[in-house]
Amino acid sequence: MATQTITMEPLSARIPSDLYLWLAQLQVEGATTNSDKLRVLLGQLKRQHDGAFDYVAAHGWARELTHRLREALVRIEGSEGRHSEVMGLLVEQVTALMALVISHAPATAEEAMKLEDALVRRAALLSESLLRQATTGGAHAFDSEVVRRHLGPTVELASTLNVNQGA
Repeated sequence: MATQTITMEPLSARIPSDLYLWLAQLQVEGATTNSDKLRVLLGQLKRQHDGAFDYVAAHGWARELTHRLREALVRIEGSEGRHSEVMGLLVEQVTALMALVISHAPATAEEAMKLEDALVRRAALLSESLLRQATTGGAHAFDSEVVRRHLGPTVELASTLNVNQGA
């Protein structure tokens, strides 16, 4: 199988001094020079552009955007021994929702209906997961009451829905 060799091409640009200073001070993982930073940032921009057309690419890009949060949560777990299943499921579902929204631009009502179905399914999975956390006697979260505190009105609405459907 033949592999394509990637060559490096020079790029020259004039940018305003405030952007130059920002770039010089910007911390970019795996990049130390402005040239390295531009390569990394252009790669991210390409993934963002590609993600506008493909769910998998959009999901990867959304994961990149949430990298700092994920890393911070790992640090907390390592240093304090605390973990939040609630935070993990929220970040995963938000990432999937972002990927769906980013990668779709429905051209017809039928396509919009399919996207709507996928978004509502994801939102329902999130709600179901949060309800499961609330019924386990306190959520596995940094604040064990956070889910119950915020889901009270949702549970009340759901019980009303069940009564109306049964009538």
